[in-house]
Amino acid sequence: MYSPSAAANSAINTEFGSRTFVYEVVGLRQNSATEQMSYPIRQSGSILITVPYNRMNQEMQRITRMGGQIVKIHPLNGTTLPATSAAPAKQTTSDKTSKPMAQAKAKVDIPSNIYRPKNPYIGKCIENYELVGEGGIGTCRHLTFDISGGNLRYLEGQSIGIVPPGEDKNGKSHKLRLYSIGSTRHGDKLDDKTVSLCVRQLEYKHPETGETVFGVCSTHLCSLEVGADVAITGPVGKEMLLPNDEDANIIMMATGTGIAPFRAYLWRMFKEQHEDYKFKGLAWLIFGIATTPNILYQEQLEELQQNYPDNFRLTYAISREQKNSEGGKMYIQHRVAENAEELWQLMQKPNTHTYICGLKGMENGIDAALTAEAGKHGVEWSDYQKQMKKEHRWHVETY
Repeated sequence: MYSPSAAANSAINTEFGSRTFVYEVVGLRQNSATEQMSYPIRQSGSILITVPYNRMNQEMQRITRMGGQIVKIHPLNGTTLPATSAAPAKQTTSDKTSKPMAQAKAKVDIPSNIYRPKNPYIGKCIENYELVGEGGIGTCRHLTFDISGGNLRYLEGQSIGIVPPGEDKNGKSHKLRLYSIGSTRHGDKLDDKTVSLCVRQLEYKHPETGETVFGVCSTHLCSLEVGADVAITGPVGKEMLLPNDEDANIIMMATGTGIAPFRAYLWRMFKEQHEDYKFKGLAWLIFGIATTPNILYQEQLEELQQNYPDNFRLTYAISREQKNSEGGKMYIQHRVAENAEELWQLMQKPNTHTYICGLKGMENGIDAALTAEAGKHGVEWSDYQKQMKKEHRWHVETY
């Protein structure tokens, strides 16, 4: 959880002041419990409650439980904090008063290592199709495996291991490779019987011989025939799990096949409507790719953007086709810099989660863009990033 002492330095001389806030609340039930409280009551009928930063989420939960509604939040020094204020009238999706983070982090059954390398689950490939359009670079496949014969289950944001057949140059079985799952917990068929991956064939030049080398596992998967067996381990991973909070704001930054977990998030948010999860927040995907034909799942993503304009925002960074403000190639960090002010304001909200998945090289550029924006508000980005990590709101899985 959040540590006041760790965040103190980053809070000095910022709009957060002393990290003590005042909630203006209406609608609290006037029972014997509330009547004994010493909160000041305004003429408008609202109640003012002073709350230290490290108890904001608990207090939100308690107020909700007592039938109250928070209509305004501001620091104790009296300056309104627009990034976290909750307005009772005409609420947009991203401004809506959120559920407390305690709900977003409620304990769930997180499956882990149900199948291990010595005894993997043998699934069957039921789908394998190309995702890169004509004129694109390389090959990337969408694969779906039947897992109905076992006990493999998983959550959005987890990974599974694939054990390629055969032996390495030392005569030992190949080691497993981990791949982010691209389907929701219910699978692409919505029957809880499948799991899907997004796999790009690894291809590179040998540094000494100059020969073209193809990745063992990625080549195995990309060339897998429908009906073929596949050895699966896992699932693993807790870092990239999607919060349970239906009102959360989800910022996603991806390059290439880093789209996989975000496809799972978006399908759960918008393509599936289950009683246990009806997304009402804002989802913003910033997607870095080389060319337009390399936009993985382009048709589905743009359909979601068209159908849910108030809840889903899609931003591309197409490096070989678009130019940044300096005339160079457009990479994901340039899109982050362009939208830094809005991203920063979103990140101030206690129910905003930021996810980064894909090539590790993008992290420095993203940090640089957010460092510049945080500096405008007198905040040290590295300190604020650490605070978000402690609050389980900053999630990174890069390679």
